[in-house]
Amino acid sequence: MDNLNAIAPDNAANAFSAHTSALSQRYQTLLDTVTPFTVQRWAFTVGVIFLFMLRIFFAQGWYIVCYALGIYLLNLFLAFLTPKFDPSLEQEMQDEETEEGTLPTKAGQEFRPFIRRLPEFKFWHSATRASLFSLVASFFAIFDVPVFWPILLFYFIILFFLTMRRQLEHMRKYRYVPFDLPWRKRHASK
Repeated sequence: MDNLNAIAPDNAANAFSAHTSALSQRYQTLLDTVTPFTVQRWAFTVGVIFLFMLRIFFAQGWYIVCYALGIYLLNLFLAFLTPKFDPSLEQEMQDEETEEGTLPTKAGQEFRPFIRRLPEFKFWHSATRASLFSLVASFFAIFDVPVFWPILLFYFIILFFLTMRRQLEHMRKYRYVPFDLPWRKRHASK
């Protein structure tokens, strides 16, 4: 009888591990399937955010969840716009190398592609998961913390404009554009 009790937890742990592994593989297969469909993926995410906003509007609550989602999406967007290798840090390193006597390379001499700190797929995946979590959280009263929503909205708008202004100044100063713009492609081909 003691042997059966000792074996049962191991079998349950193995069954749980196998089930978790199978679910993980199905989820990864789903992600691999939707990867090439960028427009459809983002349309789904925008749809989830729209449903969440409708839920917030009609329920007249869960403003703190909405604020947290907005701050998280802003953080993701800034990571998406930011280069993986910060040009301001690279410039400081080049200045130090110049002081040590090594020759710096000029930016115009070599092609350096824009590499994002947060790739588009990871941005979409994180934004979608956060939006779905927020939508689900809006159905639980525990997350409906009473707050004065105009203050949260005002603070978010100020935070958004200040951070975007800083990001745009950084982009202008170090002359990088994180997007492929159609008019830039025409000029490059001429």
